[in-house]
Amino acid sequence: MIHLTTPRTLLLATALAALAACGTTPEEDTSTPAATEAAVPAPPKKPSLEGLPGMPPVLDPEDVYAADRPNNLSRAVKDVPSRVYVPNSESDTVTVIDPKTYEIVDTIRVGRQPQHVVPSWDLKTLWVNNNRGHTLTPIDPRTGKAGKPVDVHDPYNLYFTPHGKHAVVMASLDRELVFRDAHTMKRVKTEPVGCYGVNHADFSLDGRYFIVSCEFSGELLKVDTERMKVVDQRKLPFEGAMPQDVKLSPDGKRFYIADMMADGMWVLDGDTFEEPTLLPTGKGCHGLYVSRDSREMYVSNRGEGTVSVFDFTRNKVTRKWHLPDGGSPDMGGVSADGKVLWLSGRYDDEVYAIDTRTGTQLARIPVGSAPHGLAVYPQPGRYSLGHTGVFR
Repeated sequence: MIHLTTPRTLLLATALAALAACGTTPEEDTSTPAATEAAVPAPPKKPSLEGLPGMPPVLDPEDVYAADRPNNLSRAVKDVPSRVYVPNSESDTVTVIDPKTYEIVDTIRVGRQPQHVVPSWDLKTLWVNNNRGHTLTPIDPRTGKAGKPVDVHDPYNLYFTPHGKHAVVMASLDRELVFRDAHTMKRVKTEPVGCYGVNHADFSLDGRYFIVSCEFSGELLKVDTERMKVVDQRKLPFEGAMPQDVKLSPDGKRFYIADMMADGMWVLDGDTFEEPTLLPTGKGCHGLYVSRDSREMYVSNRGEGTVSVFDFTRNKVTRKWHLPDGGSPDMGGVSADGKVLWLSGRYDDEVYAIDTRTGTQLARIPVGSAPHGLAVYPQPGRYSLGHTGVFR
């Protein structure tokens, strides 16, 4: 039997087809979960990048920090209270500050000589690096309570590989990079290094290698992430160089390495690993923190109580903020909304809150003795690469 299509049924079919093309059918759900909805439009799709196997895909090859937009918090940190965790190296404590009131809300007793507070790769734990106590103290950021310490030798600093498999302990005095299970902290591989004072690092855009600074011998290392092996090493071209924090440029083409003795940042092509050039910032250049729009980087100059503002596109320092009563700005991080830069005052037993729009000091808070690598938490991003908060 042949079924004839009447004008009426044809009109109905056409209308249904138009609706299907313009709208969402009942079975589809294209809404974004509230906990992960970005505060700004999602970045445009870019050509795919072949990253380290198992690593979350790069959102934007032209901006490695595309996931770090203001208040773009992961579901993993939903309902985590906003706090600033300050490790006091000579008090063996962590001071906890409420960033809304600038008041101290808790003091946590930890191991000997805590150096940095480090967010785990999965964002669920804050690890306190007790350098001379040879332990890591876990803190639950939801409750602010410390758990049972884990035995880890010489944990000056801590990083996580981009695929989330391994923690990398910067065993500064042991002269080792120790790769451990990212969750249990069981040792997986120990990589001896030919330099002295491994302390800070950052990973390439594709996650396949990372650059490490060696503070006491003035050297840099290039490490293959998957092989967990040092593949290159070079001496910095400055007598008495003392490299500190390491940060990748948004486009992934350059690494910046703070040097507190050269009073500036070394600019390095990580792929070629050729001799870097020096870009002056200020006396005691120490910590490097990228703004939430990926346009600028805040550079703490510990030796002169200032913060330099570096413009990535213009490749120059455009402003310098002076703390009104001096100080020793060291390590820290940017608030989730990007409006406040938090830094420890290493030699003044205090913490500074600085307005990122004007450079105005918003607060100066007394804490314990020798505050160091403070962590602002939570922060935007899908996962943590370690230190005081390197998120992607």
